[in-house]
Amino acid sequence: MFKKALTVLTTTAIALTLLFSTAFTAQASHLVITGGKAGGTSIYYANAIAALAKKDGIRMLVNSSGGAVEQIRLVNSGKSSFSLAYGGQLFAAEKGELKGDPRKYTNIRAVASLFGAPAQLVVKADSDIKSCKDLVGKRVGVGNAGSGAASNAELFFTQVGVWDKMERNFLGSRQAADAFKNGQLDAFWLFVGFPNAAVIEAAMQNDIRLIDLDKDARECGLYEKYPYFSKVVIPAGTYQGVNTDVATFEDNTILIANKDVPEDVVYKILKRTFSKAGLEYMVNSHKSAKAMNIENGGKELIAPPMHPGAIKFWKEVGVMK
Repeated sequence: MFKKALTVLTTTAIALTLLFSTAFTAQASHLVITGGKAGGTSIYYANAIAALAKKDGIRMLVNSSGGAVEQIRLVNSGKSSFSLAYGGQLFAAEKGELKGDPRKYTNIRAVASLFGAPAQLVVKADSDIKSCKDLVGKRVGVGNAGSGAASNAELFFTQVGVWDKMERNFLGSRQAADAFKNGQLDAFWLFVGFPNAAVIEAAMQNDIRLIDLDKDARECGLYEKYPYFSKVVIPAGTYQGVNTDVATFEDNTILIANKDVPEDVVYKILKRTFSKAGLEYMVNSHKSAKAMNIENGGKELIAPPMHPGAIKFWKEVGVMK
Protein backbone atom coordinates (compact mmCIF):
# COMPACT_ATOMS: atom_id res chain seq x y z
CA MET A 1 0.00 0.00 0.00
CA PHE A 2 2.81 2.41 0.95
CA LYS A 3 4.75 1.65 -2.28
CA LYS A 4 1.61 2.22 -4.35
CA ALA A 5 0.92 5.55 -2.63
CA LEU A 6 4.54 6.59 -3.13
CA THR A 7 4.35 5.71 -6.82
CA VAL A 8 1.17 7.80 -7.20
CA LEU A 9 2.78 10.77 -5.41
CA THR A 10 5.94 10.51 -7.52
CA THR A 11 3.94 10.34 -10.75
CA THR A 12 1.86 13.34 -9.68
CA ALA A 13 4.98 15.32 -8.79
CA ILE A 14 6.56 14.60 -12.18
CA ALA A 15 3.36 15.63 -13.95
CA LEU A 16 3.17 18.88 -12.01
CA THR A 17 6.83 19.59 -12.73
CA LEU A 18 6.30 19.04 -16.44
CA LEU A 19 3.16 21.21 -16.38
CA PHE A 20 4.98 24.02 -14.57
CA SER A 21 7.94 23.74 -16.91
CA THR A 22 5.69 23.87 -19.97
CA ALA A 23 3.83 26.93 -18.64
CA PHE A 24 7.10 28.65 -17.80
CA THR A 25 8.49 27.98 -21.27
CA ALA A 26 5.28 29.25 -22.84
CA GLN A 27 5.51 32.41 -20.78
CA ALA A 28 9.10 32.94 -21.89
CA SER A 29 8.40 32.36 -25.58
CA HIS A 30 4.96 34.01 -25.92
CA LEU A 31 5.35 37.46 -24.46
CA VAL A 32 3.28 40.61 -24.85
CA ILE A 33 4.72 44.11 -25.20
CA THR A 34 2.28 47.00 -25.02
CA GLY A 35 2.74 50.39 -26.60
CA GLY A 36 0.42 53.38 -26.76
CA LYS A 37 -2.01 54.36 -29.48
CA ALA A 38 -1.17 54.69 -33.18
CA GLY A 39 0.86 57.83 -33.83
CA GLY A 40 2.43 57.84 -30.37
CA THR A 41 6.15 57.23 -29.93
CA SER A 42 5.76 54.22 -27.62
CA ILE A 43 4.15 51.98 -30.23
CA TYR A 44 7.14 52.49 -32.57
CA TYR A 45 9.49 51.40 -29.80
CA ALA A 46 7.34 48.40 -28.88
CA ASN A 47 7.32 47.19 -32.49
CA ALA A 48 11.06 47.70 -32.85
CA ILE A 49 11.93 45.87 -29.62
CA ALA A 50 9.66 42.97 -30.59
CA ALA A 51 11.32 42.73 -34.01
CA LEU A 52 14.79 42.67 -32.44
CA ALA A 53 13.76 40.07 -29.84
CA LYS A 54 12.60 37.77 -32.63
CA LYS A 55 16.24 37.46 -33.77
CA ASP A 56 16.90 35.58 -30.51
CA GLY A 57 13.84 33.37 -30.87
CA ILE A 58 11.77 35.45 -28.43
CA ARG A 59 8.25 35.86 -29.77
CA MET A 60 6.52 39.03 -28.63
CA LEU A 61 2.98 40.06 -29.49
CA VAL A 62 2.65 43.85 -29.80
CA ASN A 63 -0.53 45.38 -28.37
CA SER A 64 -1.69 48.99 -28.24
CA SER A 65 -3.28 50.66 -25.23
CA GLY A 66 -4.90 53.85 -24.02
CA GLY A 67 -1.62 55.17 -22.65
CA ALA A 68 1.11 55.00 -20.03
CA VAL A 69 -1.07 54.67 -16.92
CA GLU A 70 -3.00 51.79 -18.45
CA GLN A 71 0.33 50.22 -19.46
CA ILE A 72 1.52 50.31 -15.85
CA ARG A 73 -1.61 48.43 -14.77
CA LEU A 74 -1.26 45.85 -17.55
CA VAL A 75 2.34 45.03 -16.65
CA ASN A 76 1.62 44.94 -12.92
CA SER A 77 -1.22 42.45 -13.47
CA GLY A 78 0.87 40.28 -15.81
CA LYS A 79 -1.49 40.83 -18.74
CA SER A 80 1.46 42.45 -20.48
CA SER A 81 5.05 41.25 -20.07
CA PHE A 82 6.68 44.52 -21.14
CA SER A 83 5.63 48.09 -21.77
CA LEU A 84 6.81 51.69 -21.64
CA ALA A 85 5.88 54.21 -18.97
CA TYR A 86 6.94 57.59 -17.66
CA GLY A 87 9.19 57.81 -14.63
CA GLY A 88 6.82 60.11 -12.78
CA GLN A 89 3.85 57.77 -13.14
CA LEU A 90 5.97 54.78 -12.09
CA PHE A 91 7.12 56.68 -9.00
CA ALA A 92 3.50 57.48 -8.10
CA ALA A 93 2.27 53.94 -8.85
CA GLU A 94 4.84 52.32 -6.58
CA LYS A 95 3.85 54.60 -3.71
CA GLY A 96 0.10 54.27 -4.27
CA GLU A 97 -0.22 57.89 -5.35
CA LEU A 98 -1.75 57.62 -8.83
CA LYS A 99 -4.68 60.01 -9.04
CA GLY A 100 -7.83 58.30 -7.83
CA ASP A 101 -5.98 55.01 -7.37
CA PRO A 102 -4.45 54.27 -3.93
CA ARG A 103 -3.18 50.80 -4.90
CA LYS A 104 0.56 50.18 -4.73
CA TYR A 105 1.91 48.59 -7.90
CA THR A 106 4.69 46.31 -6.74
CA ASN A 107 4.98 43.75 -9.55
CA ILE A 108 6.79 46.09 -11.97
CA ARG A 109 10.53 46.09 -12.63
CA ALA A 110 12.59 48.64 -14.56
CA VAL A 111 14.53 47.37 -17.58
CA ALA A 112 16.01 50.41 -19.32
CA SER A 113 15.74 54.14 -19.83
CA LEU A 114 14.83 54.68 -23.47
CA PHE A 115 14.06 58.29 -24.38
CA GLY A 116 12.92 61.61 -23.01
CA ALA A 117 9.26 62.44 -23.47
CA PRO A 118 8.92 66.23 -23.81
CA ALA A 119 5.73 68.17 -23.24
CA GLN A 120 4.60 69.84 -26.47
CA LEU A 121 1.79 72.38 -26.74
CA VAL A 122 0.82 73.16 -30.33
CA VAL A 123 -1.06 76.30 -31.40
CA LYS A 124 -1.58 78.03 -34.74
CA ALA A 125 1.04 80.58 -35.67
CA ASP A 126 -1.40 83.49 -35.50
CA SER A 127 -2.97 82.35 -32.19
CA ASP A 128 -3.22 84.75 -29.26
CA ILE A 129 -1.99 81.96 -26.97
CA LYS A 130 1.53 82.92 -25.87
CA SER A 131 1.75 80.93 -22.62
CA CYS A 132 -0.29 78.38 -20.70
CA LYS A 133 -2.01 81.18 -18.81
CA ASP A 134 -3.69 82.14 -22.08
CA LEU A 135 -5.50 78.79 -22.25
CA VAL A 136 -8.33 80.04 -20.03
CA GLY A 137 -11.58 79.51 -21.97
CA LYS A 138 -9.76 77.77 -24.84
CA ARG A 139 -10.48 74.36 -26.36
CA VAL A 140 -7.46 72.15 -25.63
CA GLY A 141 -6.69 68.54 -26.56
CA VAL A 142 -5.04 67.02 -23.49
CA GLY A 143 -4.52 63.36 -24.50
CA ASN A 144 -6.86 60.41 -24.32
CA ALA A 145 -8.30 59.48 -20.92
CA GLY A 146 -6.03 57.13 -18.97
CA SER A 147 -2.92 58.11 -20.88
CA GLY A 148 0.32 59.42 -19.43
CA ALA A 149 -0.16 62.51 -21.57
CA ALA A 150 -3.52 63.29 -19.98
CA SER A 151 -2.21 62.54 -16.50
CA ASN A 152 0.75 64.89 -16.96
CA ALA A 153 -1.50 67.52 -18.56
CA GLU A 154 -3.69 67.56 -15.45
CA LEU A 155 -0.64 67.69 -13.18
CA PHE A 156 1.04 70.53 -15.09
CA PHE A 157 -1.98 72.68 -15.91
CA THR A 158 -3.23 72.32 -12.35
CA GLN A 159 0.14 73.56 -11.12
CA VAL A 160 -0.11 76.50 -13.54
CA GLY A 161 -3.69 77.14 -12.37
CA VAL A 162 -5.64 76.71 -15.62
CA TRP A 163 -6.78 73.06 -15.62
CA ASP A 164 -10.32 73.87 -14.48
CA LYS A 165 -10.52 77.04 -16.57
CA MET A 166 -10.08 75.58 -20.06
CA GLU A 167 -12.30 73.35 -22.18
CA ARG A 168 -10.54 69.99 -21.94
CA ASN A 169 -10.87 67.50 -24.79
CA PHE A 170 -9.58 64.00 -24.07
CA LEU A 171 -8.30 63.06 -27.50
CA GLY A 172 -5.32 61.00 -28.66
CA SER A 173 -2.64 62.74 -30.70
CA ARG A 174 -4.02 61.84 -34.14
CA GLN A 175 -7.59 62.75 -33.19
CA ALA A 176 -6.37 66.00 -31.67
CA ALA A 177 -4.38 66.88 -34.79
CA ASP A 178 -7.49 66.35 -36.94
CA ALA A 179 -9.66 68.45 -34.61
CA PHE A 180 -6.98 71.16 -34.57
CA LYS A 181 -6.83 71.16 -38.37
CA ASN A 182 -10.63 71.47 -38.57
CA GLY A 183 -10.72 74.41 -36.16
CA GLN A 184 -12.32 72.40 -33.35
CA LEU A 185 -9.37 72.92 -31.01
CA ASP A 186 -7.34 76.03 -30.18
CA ALA A 187 -4.37 73.99 -28.98
CA PHE A 188 -3.32 70.41 -28.36
CA TRP A 189 -0.90 68.86 -25.92
CA LEU A 190 1.39 65.88 -26.32
CA PHE A 191 3.88 64.15 -24.06
CA VAL A 192 6.03 62.14 -26.46
CA GLY A 193 9.41 62.00 -28.13
CA PHE A 194 10.03 64.32 -31.03
CA PRO A 195 9.51 64.58 -33.93
CA ASN A 196 5.94 63.36 -33.48
CA ALA A 197 3.81 62.26 -36.44
CA ALA A 198 0.69 64.12 -35.26
CA VAL A 199 2.57 67.42 -34.96
CA ILE A 200 4.24 66.87 -38.35
CA GLU A 201 0.77 66.37 -39.85
CA ALA A 202 -0.59 69.48 -38.11
CA ALA A 203 2.34 71.54 -39.43
CA MET A 204 1.61 70.40 -42.97
CA GLN A 205 -2.01 71.60 -42.70
CA ASN A 206 -1.49 74.86 -40.78
CA ASP A 207 1.27 77.26 -39.77
CA ILE A 208 2.02 76.31 -36.17
CA ARG A 209 3.96 77.41 -33.09
CA LEU A 210 5.12 75.52 -30.01
CA ILE A 211 4.66 77.22 -26.63
CA ASP A 212 7.69 77.73 -24.35
CA LEU A 213 6.60 75.43 -21.51
CA ASP A 214 9.85 75.69 -19.59
CA LYS A 215 9.05 79.30 -18.72
CA ASP A 216 5.64 78.31 -17.34
CA ALA A 217 7.19 75.33 -15.52
CA ARG A 218 9.76 77.53 -13.77
CA GLU A 219 7.20 80.17 -12.82
CA CYS A 220 4.77 77.65 -11.28
CA GLY A 221 7.44 75.70 -9.35
CA LEU A 222 7.03 72.47 -11.32
CA TYR A 223 10.67 71.37 -11.06
CA GLU A 224 10.74 71.82 -7.29
CA LYS A 225 7.52 69.87 -6.69
CA TYR A 226 8.18 67.14 -9.26
CA PRO A 227 11.97 66.63 -9.52
CA TYR A 228 11.70 63.87 -12.13
CA PHE A 229 10.93 66.56 -14.73
CA SER A 230 13.83 68.35 -16.41
CA LYS A 231 14.31 71.07 -19.00
CA VAL A 232 14.85 70.13 -22.63
CA VAL A 233 15.00 72.07 -25.91
CA ILE A 234 13.20 71.08 -29.11
CA PRO A 235 15.59 72.24 -31.84
CA ALA A 236 14.60 74.69 -34.55
CA GLY A 237 13.48 72.90 -37.70
CA THR A 238 12.10 69.84 -35.89
CA TYR A 239 8.70 70.79 -37.30
CA GLN A 240 7.88 72.68 -40.48
CA GLY A 241 7.61 76.42 -39.83
CA VAL A 242 9.02 76.26 -36.28
CA ASN A 243 12.32 77.96 -36.98
CA THR A 244 13.52 78.72 -33.45
CA ASP A 245 14.51 76.50 -30.53
CA VAL A 246 11.65 75.92 -28.09
CA ALA A 247 12.30 75.20 -24.41
CA THR A 248 10.04 72.75 -22.61
CA PHE A 249 10.26 70.02 -19.96
CA GLU A 250 10.35 66.25 -20.16
CA ASP A 251 10.04 63.06 -18.18
CA ASN A 252 11.98 59.89 -18.88
CA THR A 253 10.36 56.98 -20.73
CA ILE A 254 11.28 53.63 -19.21
CA LEU A 255 10.99 50.09 -20.54
CA ILE A 256 9.34 48.03 -17.79
CA ALA A 257 8.65 44.33 -17.26
CA ASN A 258 6.52 42.21 -14.98
CA LYS A 259 8.63 40.77 -12.15
CA ASP A 260 7.94 37.19 -13.33
CA VAL A 261 9.41 37.61 -16.82
CA PRO A 262 12.43 35.24 -16.88
CA GLU A 263 15.82 36.81 -16.21
CA ASP A 264 17.42 35.44 -19.38
CA VAL A 265 14.63 36.90 -21.54
CA VAL A 266 15.18 40.42 -20.20
CA TYR A 267 18.95 40.01 -20.52
CA LYS A 268 18.75 38.85 -24.16
CA ILE A 269 16.36 41.66 -25.13
CA LEU A 270 18.69 44.28 -23.64
CA LYS A 271 21.79 42.76 -25.22
CA ARG A 272 20.15 42.74 -28.63
CA THR A 273 18.51 46.19 -28.35
CA PHE A 274 21.60 47.99 -27.06
CA SER A 275 24.02 46.39 -29.53
CA LYS A 276 25.36 48.66 -32.28
CA ALA A 277 23.04 47.08 -34.85
CA GLY A 278 20.12 47.18 -32.40
CA LEU A 279 20.52 50.89 -31.70
CA GLU A 280 20.73 51.60 -35.43
CA TYR A 281 17.49 49.67 -35.91
CA MET A 282 15.82 51.65 -33.13
CA VAL A 283 16.83 54.97 -34.76
CA ASN A 284 15.46 53.77 -38.09
CA SER A 285 12.18 53.00 -36.30
CA HIS A 286 11.95 56.42 -34.62
CA LYS A 287 14.35 59.35 -34.72
CA SER A 288 14.02 60.01 -30.99
CA ALA A 289 16.05 56.83 -30.44
CA LYS A 290 19.17 58.83 -31.36
CA ALA A 291 19.33 59.61 -27.64
CA MET A 292 19.54 55.91 -26.74
CA ASN A 293 22.94 54.62 -25.64
CA ILE A 294 24.53 52.29 -23.12
CA GLU A 295 25.39 55.06 -20.65
CA ASN A 296 21.87 56.53 -20.48
CA GLY A 297 20.04 53.22 -20.74
CA GLY A 298 21.13 51.92 -17.37
CA LYS A 299 21.20 55.15 -15.44
CA GLU A 300 19.81 55.21 -11.93
CA LEU A 301 16.02 55.41 -11.90
CA ILE A 302 13.77 56.86 -9.19
CA ALA A 303 11.42 53.84 -9.40
CA PRO A 304 10.69 50.95 -9.69
CA PRO A 305 13.38 48.37 -8.69
CA MET A 306 15.52 47.00 -11.54
CA HIS A 307 14.71 43.59 -13.03
CA PRO A 308 17.40 40.93 -12.27
CA GLY A 309 17.96 40.38 -16.00
CA ALA A 310 18.54 44.11 -16.42
CA ILE A 311 20.93 44.21 -13.46
CA LYS A 312 22.95 41.40 -15.05
CA PHE A 313 23.19 43.25 -18.37
CA TRP A 314 23.97 46.71 -16.99
CA LYS A 315 26.66 45.27 -14.72
CA GLU A 316 28.14 43.35 -17.64
CA VAL A 317 28.52 46.53 -19.72
CA GLY A 318 29.93 48.50 -16.78
CA VAL A 319 27.04 50.89 -16.22
CA MET A 320 26.08 49.42 -12.84
CA LYS A 321 28.50 48.29 -10.13
